[in-house]
Amino acid sequence: MFSLSRRTALKGLGTAMALPWLEAMAPAAGLASRPGGKVAPTRMAFLYVPNGAHMQEWTPEQLGADFTLPRILEPLNPYKQDLLVLSGLAQDMARAHGNGGGDHARSMACFLTGVHPVKTNGADIRAGVSVDQVAAAAMGYHTRLPSLELGIDPSAQSGNCDSGYSCAYSSNISWRTPTQPVPKEINPRLVFERLFGNDDAEQLSERRRRYNKSVLDLVADDAKQLHNRLGVNDRRKVDEYLGSVREIERRLVAAEQKRIEEVERPDDIVKPEGVPKDNQDHIRLILDMLVLAFQTDSTRIATMVFANEGSNKSYNWINVPDGHHYLSHHQGDAEKQDKIARINLFHVEQLAYFLGRLKEIPEGDGTLLDHSMILYGSGIGDGNRHNHNELPLVLAGGGCGTITTGRHVRYEENTPLNNLYLSMLDRMDTPIDELGDSTGRLDQLDG
Repeated sequence: MFSLSRRTALKGLGTAMALPWLEAMAPAAGLASRPGGKVAPTRMAFLYVPNGAHMQEWTPEQLGADFTLPRILEPLNPYKQDLLVLSGLAQDMARAHGNGGGDHARSMACFLTGVHPVKTNGADIRAGVSVDQVAAAAMGYHTRLPSLELGIDPSAQSGNCDSGYSCAYSSNISWRTPTQPVPKEINPRLVFERLFGNDDAEQLSERRRRYNKSVLDLVADDAKQLHNRLGVNDRRKVDEYLGSVREIERRLVAAEQKRIEEVERPDDIVKPEGVPKDNQDHIRLILDMLVLAFQTDSTRIATMVFANEGSNKSYNWINVPDGHHYLSHHQGDAEKQDKIARINLFHVEQLAYFLGRLKEIPEGDGTLLDHSMILYGSGIGDGNRHNHNELPLVLAGGGCGTITTGRHVRYEENTPLNNLYLSMLDRMDTPIDELGDSTGRLDQLDG
């Protein structure tokens, strides 16, 4: 029987294109000796949105399995049985603790660390090691990329962004060490090249542009040889996978061309690549890159930031021209509350898109979503109050059968969010005793 290694890649000029899970990989994986015959690793991703949420239209009224998703979470209805709505969790270390203003900066710096950041706008920044980097340090060697840090707004490493707190705090969610944040990659093209290139991403992008070739053109010979050796089911999976890559390349080119056309430049100047101007296009391309990274087992750990904390971005395309941060301080104004809810709804629609992509991709004994843990939320509860308890949080995915989804679970008020992270790390086979302000494992995840 033809057998493939999970690390098999299609190769070409400066390109190494990892494959999704195939039936031909099962014999090489030694499934007979694995409990339950499971063929997939567990993955986790943390998706962050700024400025809290309009909690009155976020939190379900009912607990347990018989609950109704309120207005903001309605786009998740197709995936209701694949998620947990978690209420009552807090990040205490995002509170002032004598340091006055700066809730936005503290919220992002603390969200994955549970450590109170040092108040400074100089070079002496200090927070804590984030949960994603704890996992990456322990098991990142299993994949080509130990972790993947993605976003829409660029990361800063200096400057004063929030009441004396460095911009590094409000624009970085991932921290490799207490003094070293991990910058986000916001250019979808460079993420694509990083996933499929075995050279420097920018050099590979320039080379392929010069030769005007798709990544699929570069691996065509390798792909044809492999196709002839695969069974019917695996051929179909590879064809679908290559088709999805081709579609993403097409969208990348379209987004780049749209941006170029909107900037007047002399014809003899090389037109630079950049991030898409359309916010939804940008978000979805980045999320599609994350799907590809998980599908090809290029990484099992990722973060994605929809906008930097305290963002005052406007959302004209959903008829919200006001700034996001401005609206979050609604002071009970009904019109502002409706607009902030519409921004929240827009972001949840992007989450629903991402979950749908994960759920439609089969893998071994389930889907990519079944084998993942996707935490979506914010380090602020109600943006008007700047509170750090009752955080808006959704955990999606089955964690390879270790999480009982389809429920709304409420915890005792001010239960540390980091207790959830200890439980997630256990499911990643990277257990630790404590992280930030954790007090133990979070119960009720498995029913």
